Amino acid sequence: MYTETTSLLRHLLALHCTNSSRAFSIWNDVVSTYKEFGFSPLVFDMLLSAFAEKGLIKHALHVFDEMPRLGRTPSLRSCNCLLAKLVKTDEARTAIMVYEQIRKMGIVPDVYMCSIVVNAHCQVRRVDDAMVFLENMRNMGLEPNVVTYNALIKGYVCQGDVEGAERVLGLMSKRGVTRNVVSSTLLMRGYCKQCRMDEAERLLREVEEDGLLVVDEQVYGVLVDGYCQMGRMDDAVRIRDEMLRAGLKMNMVVCNSLVNGYCKHGQICKAEQVFRGMRNWKLRPDCYSYNTLLDGYCREGKMSKAFMLCEEMLREGINPSVVTYNTVLKGLVHAGSFDDALHLWQLMVDRGVAPNKVSYCTLLDCFFKMGDSDRAMMLWKEILGRGFTKSTIAFNTMISGLCKMEKMVEAEAVFDRMKELGCLPDEITYRTLSDGYCKIGNVHEAFRIKDVMERQAISPSIEMYNSLINGLFKSRKSNDVTDLLVEMQTRGLSPNVVTYGTLISGWCNEEKLDKAFNLYFEMMERGFTPNSVVCSKIVSSLYKDDRINEATVILDKMVDLDLLTVHKCSDKFVKNDVVSLEAQKIADSLDKSVLCNSLPNNIVYNIAIAGLCKSGKVDEAKTVLSVLLSRGFLPDNFTYCTLIHACSAAGNVDDAFNLRNEMLERGLIPNITTYNALINGLCKLGNMDRAQRLFHKLHQKGLVPNVVTYNILISGYCRIGDLDKASKLTEKMIEEGISSACTLP
Repeated sequence: MYTETTSLLRHLLALHCTNSSRAFSIWNDVVSTYKEFGFSPLVFDMLLSAFAEKGLIKHALHVFDEMPRLGRTPSLRSCNCLLAKLVKTDEARTAIMVYEQIRKMGIVPDVYMCSIVVNAHCQVRRVDDAMVFLENMRNMGLEPNVVTYNALIKGYVCQGDVEGAERVLGLMSKRGVTRNVVSSTLLMRGYCKQCRMDEAERLLREVEEDGLLVVDEQVYGVLVDGYCQMGRMDDAVRIRDEMLRAGLKMNMVVCNSLVNGYCKHGQICKAEQVFRGMRNWKLRPDCYSYNTLLDGYCREGKMSKAFMLCEEMLREGINPSVVTYNTVLKGLVHAGSFDDALHLWQLMVDRGVAPNKVSYCTLLDCFFKMGDSDRAMMLWKEILGRGFTKSTIAFNTMISGLCKMEKMVEAEAVFDRMKELGCLPDEITYRTLSDGYCKIGNVHEAFRIKDVMERQAISPSIEMYNSLINGLFKSRKSNDVTDLLVEMQTRGLSPNVVTYGTLISGWCNEEKLDKAFNLYFEMMERGFTPNSVVCSKIVSSLYKDDRINEATVILDKMVDLDLLTVHKCSDKFVKNDVVSLEAQKIADSLDKSVLCNSLPNNIVYNIAIAGLCKSGKVDEAKTVLSVLLSRGFLPDNFTYCTLIHACSAAGNVDDAFNLRNEMLERGLIPNITTYNALINGLCKLGNMDRAQRLFHKLHQKGLVPNVVTYNILISGYCRIGDLDKASKLTEKMIEEGISSACTLP
């Protein structure tokens, strides 16, 4: 009768548990019937399990609390069912409290229950408590099995403590518990998470050599995904091919990892090839596959392709999920199409697709990117009102938005509220706050946040170290960078492409190009492909250092144009045409076909023009512009502003105004920075009347003078001794609510 009764209860719940009150009424009816007629109290236990299995956690907990009042004790089986469901639904803290209550009831746990509790402690990042619990479990006469130890290994890995995971494996070996393939896979995942791919692959070789363990697709899949996350796609393909040679079949996990890896690292064409090639492996792209490629299109701003892929999904009978909507929503926000994003949000709601926490967080990010902090705050209240008070993602999004708006006081307030509501901050939370302080130059507070995080037993990630390195350079504390790198490597973290980019950029800004070059070559030796951002920074720094030929040798490999020849069109070309060995090696290392697709030519051309201008080679810059114009180059505001500023600074005001006029003819509207450069040029020549007239015309042009505008004019009047006009301008600036950085003598 047990099976029939269980089936009946499940059917009853399926029919009547459409809302919370009806579910509770079932319990009340069962209790009333029991008191009036009497039946086997085992039904209570079965109802507890049925509620738990259906995910009605509140009702299961209610039954658990009420059973002792009826003189009944839940069975070990139903308690295990309840605990497992609590952990599965991210209610690990509740699971730990329920376990304590179970012990008070006199119920003796089994190994399965203890494994669940170990998992619960790990889920709330109390891995040390999990280890203590495991030892107490042995004192109770229960010997932890490989499943229990694996839960502990997973806890350490999730916490970023691979050394802790290694200690658990050592303990297993000492106690005669044989590791299984899951144990090794978890440790491998830990290595991958810390970008320690050499150790991850070495572990694979050890597993292969161990005749007792069978290397399956999941093991290879972890390693493939690890390489994909790092952008080492050649290595990912190598491991995939090795898996196939071993006689294992291609699977969706590996395919999706490759699609994801290519998409995340800007190789959409290759992602498409893997996606389209799935059918050759007799695999049919699933919703995750479509959403991953969709995300790739959205990251690249290819929204038309994204919408075409959505249509293909529908033709293939795959209904867009909330994840699909979230991906497109995020893509529109990323592309700055905020109105379209808000329209899609309404469309999603109208079609009956319930927004989840990711949807709300994306909309929150949209409001922050729009600069609409008021609507962001209103939405934040709605998010908390909808019960997302335990959502780390929601809090992280809110904190990130405030940090980007440099509202660090408000960000700290949300952080405090997060802890008050019992939502545990994670590494991303601390990293976001730390990064916020780094961006405003307060590196001291950034390191304070890092210290607070470490006291919570959360290890800094490579991303946090990258941010701190950037913060040190920004705060002119480059001497501390070496110590931070040593600490990072001591923790087992290896530099990634962002680390190298940050270091190269930092040392370029410090004008220590030798260090930047050495890091570039080290990055190449470690298998990282240099991107155009890194190369552009080196080029800009070479221009700034008046090493024109070296800059152009590298630049020529980045774009489809011989800029070196363009420069030599001018008779005033730089006399020193020596190219250093380091610059030539960098140029030789570049793959033009890759770099041409990674940065628009316009940006690279602007770098060349700006570099020449900064080096005082204004005539050469104008020559380069003329040649580029003849080849179809479309100059933008940055191009003209750079040239106008350089001409004005060199005293060539007429040339600067001619460039302004040319700019207007092309339909480009000069901004306040451009006019500040023109006013500065006039002031330097002592032509204060014309400078003043241009100043008064700014409002007619729809521009508002800023502190730089006022300070240029005030300094100009001070230079010619007209302190009366300088004083009047200072008073006007104060009336306008603009703080002065200029002091009158």
